[in-house]
Amino acid sequence: MAGAAISGQLSAAAVARPPSYYVRQRLLQNRPAMAGLGFIVLCTLVAVLGYWVLPDNSPNANNSLVQLQKEPPGFQATVLRLSLTEAAAVTDNVFVTWLRGRTPRYQEVPIGSYRFEGDSLFAQPYRNHSALADQPRRYSLARLAGRTGPRAALRQVVEREHIIQRTYWLGTDKAGRDELSRLLLGTRISLGIGFVAVLISLALGMAIGAVAGYVGGWLDSLLLGLMTVVWSIPGIMLVIAISLALDSKGVWTSFVAVGLTMWVDVARVVRGQMLSLREKTFVEAGRVLGLPQSRLITRHLLPNMTGPLIVIATSNFAAAILLEAGLSFLGLGVQPPAPSWGLMVNEGFQLLGTEAGLWLTLLPGLAISLLVLSFNLLGNGLRDAYDPKTPLS
Repeated sequence: MAGAAISGQLSAAAVARPPSYYVRQRLLQNRPAMAGLGFIVLCTLVAVLGYWVLPDNSPNANNSLVQLQKEPPGFQATVLRLSLTEAAAVTDNVFVTWLRGRTPRYQEVPIGSYRFEGDSLFAQPYRNHSALADQPRRYSLARLAGRTGPRAALRQVVEREHIIQRTYWLGTDKAGRDELSRLLLGTRISLGIGFVAVLISLALGMAIGAVAGYVGGWLDSLLLGLMTVVWSIPGIMLVIAISLALDSKGVWTSFVAVGLTMWVDVARVVRGQMLSLREKTFVEAGRVLGLPQSRLITRHLLPNMTGPLIVIATSNFAAAILLEAGLSFLGLGVQPPAPSWGLMVNEGFQLLGTEAGLWLTLLPGLAISLLVLSFNLLGNGLRDAYDPKTPLS
């Protein structure tokens, strides 16, 4: 009997696991949360890879190929790739293609048709629906190919390396820019502003909330009054005020402004947790040992709030994306030609009377909704995962 009891104790000890194991298991069993996490990971990969995965490497350029036109999904175009020296004489109907980030390596000239005659290539410039026909332009095969040789070989090189068929799978916007490339690159701004806003809100909120909850007294009353005042101001109005105070518009101004408006949620949670933890036995033991207050807060109290802080960080991430989209839609956030989803919704909203306007509004709006929904699903899953009462299936 004693041996059986000892064996049972050993088996029980063998299956004992840390709390983090059960948190991971609950999260993995939550299918909506994992679906949201998968979409967030996919968007993060697209944002990190950036120009490497874009169908068109110049989403910020006003692509003169379809200047002032809106082309439907599946639109195809032919472009002639030129070296920078060869393209120097071409001053109209040209757009710069960016490779490896934003370093221009060559230029591309949109063409309607082309033909070979002798040692030259004659290209008919692309004609917009409202533009007049232009005369064909002549290009030397040797200069295009960057080498000399038989005409047949040079023609093969030019057709293979310098004449490109490009497909715009989601069509183009009113400036002729690839809608799919701008949607993909827009993940950088949305995830970037969410990340920076969460960092700023966590840093400010943890510092203010920890001091207010641990110190207490008149300082707690003062900081709580500050939280209440900031809490009572609508977020978008506060962001507008901060943007005007900084006297600038742009990506980083939006990042900082959004981050400075979201710290109150974090501070209130940290303050509440700090009020309940500061009377615990381990805190009293630390005071008896003479540990400084800063160490007690940073090394012993704040780590006990990891779960609630992670949950509120995901919620703030989604809120920051929505706030940035609203600011860009109003023209107070990210400025053109940056591919912000909110700005893209605004551009499509101005064309809602047309068929293309519906697509230009629906696509970035759907992207915003999916990303915000993913963060909300992940936040709900994390909340359930950190709840010890949630059963494991």
